[in-house]
Amino acid sequence: MLNLKDMKWTREPEQYHIGPERIEITTMPHTDLWQRTYYHFRNDNAPVLQLESEEKYFSFIVKTDFSESHHRFDQCGIVMYLDSENWLKGSVEYENDRFQHLGSVVTNHGYSDWATTQIPADVKVMWYRFSRREDDYCIECSRDGKDFLQIRVCHMLEGAGKIRFGIYACSPEDSSFKAVFSDLAVTDCAWKAHDGQQPD
Repeated sequence: MLNLKDMKWTREPEQYHIGPERIEITTMPHTDLWQRTYYHFRNDNAPVLQLESEEKYFSFIVKTDFSESHHRFDQCGIVMYLDSENWLKGSVEYENDRFQHLGSVVTNHGYSDWATTQIPADVKVMWYRFSRREDDYCIECSRDGKDFLQIRVCHMLEGAGKIRFGIYACSPEDSSFKAVFSDLAVTDCAWKAHDGQQPD
């Protein structure tokens, strides 16, 4: 388990609570992380709470509870925020009362992508595991904190040195909700070295 006091705000929200074992963030309307792609929109004002590390191989785990999310794009999850144009995130984004988007965004040099799959709207808890192997990264998710499924493997162009990683929550439209984070831990890297094809 982490000492949550070691985490530092990149952007501090107006309303939050940090206890010994959990963090609560109340989102503000029109907060988001997105850069340019598809409709040239840019927003860089979501609250981000992170640790800093130069360790090349590790995993970061967190449980998210978004029971109060209720409006399109309400979201909370894991993040590695280096600067406004280089970051990644993984989360569940509310869509409507039937489904929501489980997915990830990777932003390299100012351009975001968005890879998702639809999951039922009644899912209100999700675990994430963020793993680093030098400047390559893996995001996984789990419904129970035990069995993790891969969401994304990616390369970060500015992710080779000291990084910052942690949690975020936001409401891109006219909404607000309380996101709850618990069971935060840093472990040995759970994303094992590739044992198939060898490098050229």
